[in-house]
Amino acid sequence: MTLEEAYSKLQGDYGKVMKLLRNPALVKKFALKFIDDESFELLEKSLNEKKYTEAFRAAHTLKGVCLNLCFDKLYLSAAEMTEDLRPGIPTDKTEEIFNRLKDDYLITVSALKELSEEL
Repeated sequence: MTLEEAYSKLQGDYGKVMKLLRNPALVKKFALKFIDDESFELLEKSLNEKKYTEAFRAAHTLKGVCLNLCFDKLYLSAAEMTEDLRPGIPTDKTEEIFNRLKDDYLITVSALKELSEEL
């Protein structure tokens, strides 16, 4: 799988990330580091423990990382989660939003792991 194919699979914007970072090796380096990013795990743990301020910060961090890497689909989910948690309390949509975000996260990580296995 090429880097461009991985971006297609995770529904990111390869053209935009190339304009930002200008080097495929650099894009690959930072994209693959995402696999080890702990923001999603912290978000899930914080939601389970009802620590909503901490969950908000984790969602916000995840949103920022996705924005910088042009992981567009996951960015949109993380942005929605961030706004849902901004008041510091869950809403009636928090669980639904988190489940969508989790699906997008798993697709993203799967594509990146597939890319890393071909190196």
